[in-house]
Amino acid sequence: MQVVSPESLGFDPSRLHRLREVLDADIADGKYDGALVAVGRGGRLAAVEEVGFSDRQGQKAIRQTDLLLTMSICKQFLNVVALSFVERGLVQLTQPVAEVLPDFGQRGKSRIALWHLLTHTSGVFSGVAPLPPEDLLEYEKWVEYVCGTAPECEPGSQVIYSLLGVHAVLASMLVAVDPDKRTLRQILQDELFDPVGMHDTSLGPSGDGRPIAPVVQRYARPSGIFDAAEIEGLGGLVTAEGSEFPGGGGITSILDLWRFAEMLRAGGLAGDHRILSPATIELATRNWTGDKVNSLFNYALDVRGWQPWPASVGLGFFVRGQALTPGPLPNLASARTFGGWGAGSTIFWVDPERDLTFAMLTTGILEDTDHIVRCQKLSDLVLAAVVE
Repeated sequence: MQVVSPESLGFDPSRLHRLREVLDADIADGKYDGALVAVGRGGRLAAVEEVGFSDRQGQKAIRQTDLLLTMSICKQFLNVVALSFVERGLVQLTQPVAEVLPDFGQRGKSRIALWHLLTHTSGVFSGVAPLPPEDLLEYEKWVEYVCGTAPECEPGSQVIYSLLGVHAVLASMLVAVDPDKRTLRQILQDELFDPVGMHDTSLGPSGDGRPIAPVVQRYARPSGIFDAAEIEGLGGLVTAEGSEFPGGGGITSILDLWRFAEMLRAGGLAGDHRILSPATIELATRNWTGDKVNSLFNYALDVRGWQPWPASVGLGFFVRGQALTPGPLPNLASARTFGGWGAGSTIFWVDPERDLTFAMLTTGILEDTDHIVRCQKLSDLVLAAVVE
């Protein structure tokens, strides 16, 4: 895709160059290994930055064609397909999950609806299931485990971010109602990746033999979510052949991630293909969790000395909202800015008021609070460069 002059899109080039300067300095200091960043406005690219290494140990420079792990941005891929199934009448937002997956209704989960899954207010098991490594690769095994657990809260009462369990359940719902009886991987390919032109993107390795950037940690502090060994182990699992890890197992390139964000900015349209209606995107990018905080980051309040902040979760997206927060979405963005981010490494967002899209993939995984601070810092550099 062609990059046009930043001035033609309303950026101050010298201010936008600060993004590159900070990336260069961070990677030279060893804070992380490499970064790919795409910035666009009104459907055109103002910058695609390639900085550092896809594999620092092997001294392999990072390139925009490289394949990287999405981490939890894979959730947004699945969420978009779920919303498209809502538009087709295959599922409904207020429909109890147990109507589609009867076993799910055990142990007090009968009132959990699809919209609870999308807003992380379901109370569905939020941690890592105690399953053998080979079973962790299969979302069906996750669902079996989750079905036997009690909810962690009353549906709708709290935001408890589910690392992997919710999206295993969501994946099973989509497969169960799919009229064409496709696999999850094929559903994502047919309904999202192919029509959006995301030809480098797949759920798990595509099988074409292209290498995937190694998942290595660069933690500067202990984590309350995944520790350093767990994050590398997770990376090895989800990049293994045959894995279907809907909560975090997407493989993509930077321009594919930008295409995904751009489709959302364009009101659900990618070329001649309509993925979602503008009405659905408008509904999905409201804050449906009010002032509730995301309990995932309770540990950070003491570790980082932060004040609690609203989770601001929409139907499958994080929303900027009005509060000043430590991240990951930029404080300089408009209130309806929305996006997604993945453990220690990835982010995308769309600012509909300024017509901006931002996508980033990185190597050298950071501890999550360091990552969300980085995301906000780099994103605010971009917004500070918008002068028209």
